[in-house]
Amino acid sequence: MHTELFNKLSAGDIASLAKAITIIESNKPEHQKIAENLLNEVSKTKNQSIRIAITGIPGVGKSTFINTLGTWLVNEKKLKVCVLAIDPSSKKSKGSILGDKTRMNELSVLDNVFIRPSPSGGIAGGVAAKTPETIKLCEAAGFQIILIETVGTGQSEIEADNIADCVLLLLLADAGDELQGLKRGIMETADIVVINKADIVNKSLLQTSENELKSALSFLPAKNKGWVTPVIKHSINEKETHKEIWNQIVKFIDVQKNTGNFDVKRLKQKKYRITELLKYNFEYNFLELPEIKKEIEKFSQSSKFKHTEVLDFLKKLIKNWISKNDANT
Repeated sequence: MHTELFNKLSAGDIASLAKAITIIESNKPEHQKIAENLLNEVSKTKNQSIRIAITGIPGVGKSTFINTLGTWLVNEKKLKVCVLAIDPSSKKSKGSILGDKTRMNELSVLDNVFIRPSPSGGIAGGVAAKTPETIKLCEAAGFQIILIETVGTGQSEIEADNIADCVLLLLLADAGDELQGLKRGIMETADIVVINKADIVNKSLLQTSENELKSALSFLPAKNKGWVTPVIKHSINEKETHKEIWNQIVKFIDVQKNTGNFDVKRLKQKKYRITELLKYNFEYNFLELPEIKKEIEKFSQSSKFKHTEVLDFLKKLIKNWISKNDANT
C-alpha cells in the first residue's frame, strides 16, 4: 500500500498526499507501519522547499497574511505553495476547530496549492507533533514553498525555529506588541519582523512602532551571521508589500546559504527531531505498555516520591524492559 501511495503523491496527486498525512498523524497501530515504510520512501527523494514559519499572537492576522502572500506567490512567482495550518487542541478532549482554511478563501481555490489544517494535539511550541514529517511529504509531492502557521500562543512558539528555514514574526502596531521586543524568546527567533495590518493604523503610530521594534531588536544578540533582522510594514491590499517581504525572504535564504548557516541549521534541526522522536516514542509507546503502566501504578502507591527514589525506579524500569526485549530477540 505504501509504495502505491508514495508513487501517487510524488506524482502530485493531492488526494494521496492528504491520505498520507492522515496516516502519519494517526496513532493507530495499523497505520504506524505504513507510515514508517512511507517515510522511508520519502527520505530517498531529493526535493527541497523553502520552509517559512508564520508566528504571532492570536488575532494578529496570520491566516489572512498567508492568504494574501500565498496567493501572490502562486500568481506572480508561479510557485507551488503548501500551507500547514496548526490549530490549537483542547488538552481535555484533544479536539480542534481546524478553521484556518476558511480564512484562506482566495488561496484555497487556486491550482498548485495545498492547505492542510492539523491539530497541535496539545503539543507545546506552536506546531503539531508530526509537522516535520508532513513537510517531507509535501516536498515529495513537489511543493516549493511550505508556509507553516503556528497556533499563536506567543512566547512558547520558539519551536517554529526548529522546523523552518525562515521565521516571520507578525505584530500589530496598535496593540502594544512592540513591547514584545523587550522580551526575549520569540523575538530572538524572528528572522523577519512584519508589522501587519499597517493600512489601518495612522502613520504616526506606525512609524513609532517601527522605530521601537528596530531599537528593541538592536539590543538582542545577532541570531544569524551577516543578517540584521528587518522590520517590514505589510498591507493586505498593497502588492508591493508582498513583493518586499518575499524579496527579504529570498535575501535571507541566500545569506544563510552563502555563510553556510543554512546547512548547519538543517543539520541541527535533524538532530533535534531525532531527540524529539525518542521522547515522543518514549511517552506514547513505552509508557503506554500495559506492563509499564502496571509497574508505575504499583510504584506510585508504595512510594513517598522522593526524587532519588523516582529516578532509581525509572532506571530500573528501563533496564528491565531492555533486558526483556533482548531476551526475546
